[in-house]
Amino acid sequence: MNNRHIVLAITGASGSVYGLRLGQELLREGHRLTMLITDAGFDVIRHETGLEWRGDEAAITGCIRDYYEDREQRLGYYGINNFLAPAASGSSAPDAMAICPCSMGTLSRVASGNSGNLAERCADVMLKERRPLVVVPRETPLNDIHLENMLRLSRAGARIVPAMPAFYHGPETVDDMVNFVVGKVLDALGVGHSLYRRWGK
Repeated sequence: MNNRHIVLAITGASGSVYGLRLGQELLREGHRLTMLITDAGFDVIRHETGLEWRGDEAAITGCIRDYYEDREQRLGYYGINNFLAPAASGSSAPDAMAICPCSMGTLSRVASGNSGNLAERCADVMLKERRPLVVVPRETPLNDIHLENMLRLSRAGARIVPAMPAFYHGPETVDDMVNFVVGKVLDALGVGHSLYRRWGK
C-alpha cells in the first residue's frame, strides 16, 4: 500500500546506513516520510558516512531532501525536541514508524514509556494507537536488560528486527548485507521490495 505516512527515526547506534537506505526505499515506493534524528544520530551519521547535516529544521530539511533528491517534497524533518510536530499526537498519528538503528538507550526509554524526545514520543504514540512500530536494535553482546526491554516492547506490539544480515542469499558486497536488513524492516512495515533474493527463489 503506497502513500502511507511513515516516520523514520535514526538514533545514535552504529549502523546509520541502515536508516539512510530505508528512507531511500520508502520514498522510492511512494510513501510520505517524516525523519527524526537524535543528536547522537547526527554524530554517528557524520562519523560513518561523512554527511554534515547541521542547522535549524529548515536547513536540515533541505540537506536531507538534497541527499534523497526529493523533488516532490514527500520528505519532512522535525527537530528531536519539537513536541509540536503532528506525529507527537495520537490525533495525527502516522501510519507506521521505524527506529533504525535503535540505540539501547532509546529502546530502554520507549520500553518504559519515558518519552524524553520526539522520536520516543512518536514511538509511544504508535504503541498506544496500536499502529506498526518496527525497532531495529544494533548492539552486541546483549545483556539481560537489553533483552528484557526488547521483550517488553514486543509484548506491547512492536516488531523487533535486529540488524542481523543473513548469508543464504549470497551477499557479495556490504550493500548486499545492508539491503538484506533493510528488506526485513520493509517486510515488517508491509512495504514491497526486491532488495534481496528470498529463500528458495
